[in-house]
Amino acid sequence: MTILNPQTGGTGAQIVGGGVGEGPGPEIMAAATLDGNKVLSADGEHVGKISDIMLDVRSGRVAYAVLAEGGFLGMGNTLHAIPWNALTLDTTEKCFRVDIQAQRIKDDPGFDKDHWPSMADSTWGTQLHDYYNRRPYWLATGELPGRDPGVSNPADL
Repeated sequence: MTILNPQTGGTGAQIVGGGVGEGPGPEIMAAATLDGNKVLSADGEHVGKISDIMLDVRSGRVAYAVLAEGGFLGMGNTLHAIPWNALTLDTTEKCFRVDIQAQRIKDDPGFDKDHWPSMADSTWGTQLHDYYNRRPYWLATGELPGRDPGVSNPADL
């Protein structure tokens, strides 16, 4: 199995820990089984839970996980998009880890459930990946987010 470094071209989340057993997982899992998983920051703080997993439908890749921070019973949550390649699935602790300090996540203004960013916008995506010190997933193949994988230049559309 080849594991690519997410900073140099890998597009997926890393996996650590045990937890390999019968059935699906941890390499291939239903997205719904990951919803609600807690996320721990680099300094070990519980910073929220996964509320959504965003797919780049045209390329067939997982683009982002949406972290819900704060709130009560889903009300008042601040949402944060996290590049999928910035996450590590910890199968022993049954959580995700993100290699960024908790305060850095708190400093990101995020968005609310009624005002999502345009996640197919490559400018927005590049800024987000830069914030998490990750290479945008679409640069590994030259595909732009939300674009047909056969078309790398939007002018060709």
